[in-house]
Amino acid sequence: MHKHNIFTKLCLIGCFILNSAMVKAVELSFELSGKIEQGGFVLGKINAGNVVKLDDKKLTVSASGDFVFGFSRDDDKTHTLTITDTKGKTFTKTLTPKTRQYKIQRVEGIAKKIMKPNPKAVARAKKDSSQVKAARAKFSDNNAFSQGFIAPIQGIITGVYGSQRYYNGVPKSPHYGLDYAGKTGDPVKAPAKGTVVLYVADMFYSGGTMIIDHGHGITSSFLHLSDAYVNVGDTVNQGDVVAAVGSSGRATGPHLDWRINWYQMRLDPMLVLKTKPIK
Repeated sequence: MHKHNIFTKLCLIGCFILNSAMVKAVELSFELSGKIEQGGFVLGKINAGNVVKLDDKKLTVSASGDFVFGFSRDDDKTHTLTITDTKGKTFTKTLTPKTRQYKIQRVEGIAKKIMKPNPKAVARAKKDSSQVKAARAKFSDNNAFSQGFIAPIQGIITGVYGSQRYYNGVPKSPHYGLDYAGKTGDPVKAPAKGTVVLYVADMFYSGGTMIIDHGHGITSSFLHLSDAYVNVGDTVNQGDVVAAVGSSGRATGPHLDWRINWYQMRLDPMLVLKTKPIK
C-alpha cells in the first residue's frame, strides 16, 4: 500500500452449488484510488453499465468504467457509496473523510479602510466569480481525469491548500490551491489532457485566469497568468504549454496558483498529484 494513497479492491461474491461442485460467481467488484480525507480526490473503476451513487448523487461512469468524486476542505460527514450492477445487485460502503489540520495565520493591526472592501471591486469580483462557476459547472464525458496528473510547473511550493488568514480576528476565505514560485513568463503546462473552457486576461482578484476541463466535472484553474497560448475550445494534451506565469490581479509577485475542482467543490491539488490511476 502506498503511504499516500488508498488502493482498495472490493468484491461481493455469490456462491452456488452445481452438480456437487462449488462454483463461485463474482457479482460485483470495483476499485478505488485516492485518499479518503478532507480535500481528497478519489478515482473509481467498475464495469461499465453499473450505477454508482455517492449519497443521493449519481456519478457518471465512463465507457471504460471510470468515475470520480471528492471531499471538500471541511467535510466531516459520513458518506455512502452505492454500487448497483445490471441485475440490480447492490453493494454499499461508508466513507468518512479524515480530518486535517490546516495552516492558520493571524494578522492584527490592519487599518479599517483596508478591511472595508471597495463596492466597485466587490461588484467586479462577483461578475468574475459567476464566469468561473459557470465554467466549472459544465459536464463533459472526457475521462482524462482518470489518467493521472502532473505538476503544471516545476517550482518551489509557497502556498498550500486549506491555509487561512485571520485579519484583525476576521477569517478570510481559505486558500484552495497550490502556489508555485516562478518568474513572469515561465511556462505553465497542462497537468492532464482536457479542453480549455475559460480564459479571461484581467479578473479582479485572479488576473489572467484559465480553466481546463478534464471531464466528469474535474477542472484545473490557473491564476495570475501573464499570457495564454491556447484559446477557449482548444483541446490540450498533458504537458502542453498553455500559459505563462505572471503577477496579474491581486498578487504580490509572480507565481502560479493552481486549483482543482470537482464541479464547485474545491479539492487539494497535492492529493490529486499523489493519486495513482487505476489500470
